[in-house]
Amino acid sequence: MLGLWVLLWGSLALQGRADTAFLRRAPDSAGHCTYSFTVASPVEAACPEAAGGVPELRAELAALAVRLSRLESRERTMGGSGPGGAREPQQGIGGQQMCPAAVGGGIRILIEETAAFRVAAVGHGVPEGGGGRHGSAWGWPSPCSHYADPTAAPRWEPQPLTFQELQSERTEVPVSQLLEETALGRPGGADSAGCGELVWVGEPVVFGRADTIAGKYGVWMKDPEPVPPFTRDTTWRVDAVGTEVRQLFQYEEAEQLARGYPAKVHILPRPLESTGAVIYRGGLFFQPRHSRSVARYDLRGETVTAEREIPGAGYHGQYPYSWGGYTDIDLAVDETGLWVIYSTESARGAIVLSKLDPETLEIRRTWETNIRKRGVANSFLICGTLYTVSSYSAANATINFAYDTATGASRALSIPFENRFRYLSMLDYNPSERQLFAWDSFNMVTYPVRLSQA
Repeated sequence: MLGLWVLLWGSLALQGRADTAFLRRAPDSAGHCTYSFTVASPVEAACPEAAGGVPELRAELAALAVRLSRLESRERTMGGSGPGGAREPQQGIGGQQMCPAAVGGGIRILIEETAAFRVAAVGHGVPEGGGGRHGSAWGWPSPCSHYADPTAAPRWEPQPLTFQELQSERTEVPVSQLLEETALGRPGGADSAGCGELVWVGEPVVFGRADTIAGKYGVWMKDPEPVPPFTRDTTWRVDAVGTEVRQLFQYEEAEQLARGYPAKVHILPRPLESTGAVIYRGGLFFQPRHSRSVARYDLRGETVTAEREIPGAGYHGQYPYSWGGYTDIDLAVDETGLWVIYSTESARGAIVLSKLDPETLEIRRTWETNIRKRGVANSFLICGTLYTVSSYSAANATINFAYDTATGASRALSIPFENRFRYLSMLDYNPSERQLFAWDSFNMVTYPVRLSQA
């Protein structure tokens, strides 16, 4: 193919003259196959000096540039760039850029000629980087210049012939931010149906903020299985700082909670202890103050309908979570029902789980884990598995342990969990929304979660 190009160049250079040309194919000193041809000069009996031959060579190069410009114009008129638009140039002989594949054969041949002339010119003493105004060594436009995108800035400037340093910049994006933007990472996404293991917790989303010291820590929640007239949008809140915590605030929706105006305030007949309360099937389940009991407050009848003591459960600071706050007895709800999380003297401070009947509060079954309750900041249940949080104040905490009630086995985890406001006092799972509800230093927040496929 190269021999054909060389012959074509020779024919163009001679402009149809009938002088005899000789083509020779032989390996060079490095072993590469090379093609060369010889044409006898019709007017010169002897070759001039190298310096004297430069003007003639420049003249021939100028003529070649004219032919190249005409072919480029013809290619533009015929739409040679094609429907695909501009393409990246390819490298030809001597590092010269080649036009895209859509360019006609004539232009490609002239490009190869340009490369050959450049090599020849250097051999005759013409500086390689000399004098070009438009990025070409000889002052004419680059043969592929009209294929560049006119709206884009040039990505590489070949003149002057010096090295340009390429730099790369790395931007770290949290994995949670990437996953949250996918359907699988959103509550109600493709993986929301059925149960599975917790594999991801997203970044916290703030819904409201308490404006008094009573809201330093507290409880906020929605009923995953509401009873009319309440709905899944009905939101409940308790500010838990104080010795006589009796107020239960009712909001028609979370947006009303964000504005701070409750639809109703329930006054509990007994004060509750700490932040372990939950709402489930039309009732508020809570630990009455200074007791090892749990009680059910009916939200429609506004009375306590059931109360039961948890045998041997520590209370009022005996076996709290690591942040304190009299969090000895913690109630939880998941896809399987109502739970109570606590510890006993016989368990030596390890977490004990009991499944409760939501109407009578009778204990159906109990599991004793090997997870020390004072060693974790909080806990919650998803699909019958207990999960614990490593710290209530570290910004970058983790979900560090899991205990599966189906197998009775525990395992260590390291799922990132963000304490944005550095004081996590309440954490509960809502199975209908597939979100964690949390109270973090005056702030009411939610965390999206993702479960593995069952």
